[in-house]
Amino acid sequence: MRQQRWFRITALAVALFAVNVIARLVIRFSDDSADGGASGLASIAMFTVIALILGVLTFLRSQRVKPSAWLPDVGFGALAGMALIVLVGPFVSGDGPFEGGAGNFFAQIWLFIGCAGAGGLIGYWVAVMLGRDYRSRALKAFTQARSDRPRRVVGRR
Repeated sequence: MRQQRWFRITALAVALFAVNVIARLVIRFSDDSADGGASGLASIAMFTVIALILGVLTFLRSQRVKPSAWLPDVGFGALAGMALIVLVGPFVSGDGPFEGGAGNFFAQIWLFIGCAGAGGLIGYWVAVMLGRDYRSRALKAFTQARSDRPRRVVGRR
């Protein structure tokens, strides 16, 4: 079951939603002062954890398989997580998805896309920079195989 594509996508979406639920519960049950320090700090921590999750996942997946195999999984998982966070998440804190207005709704979407994209890009860039991504490893193996072959003798007449 873990090898099926939908399981990986669902697991990522649920993990991202769980991070959001924890942040919303911290905000809901914290002693919120007039300046909103706890809610701002919890939101920053939530988006940082989301970026870290996607960065680490991208770093690990990019080492094993081609981007054409892992990119749809991570992308659809992140999109499903975003849909859960934006549409279902507000009910955890006692609000509705559109209660803050359209600006708040779309701000959540843009913040999520920005943090998720930044985390994924940083994870992939680190893998490429270290030469551990799939393509770099394939090119290294090709170079090694070419250099291990004996020199081909060409007969001249």
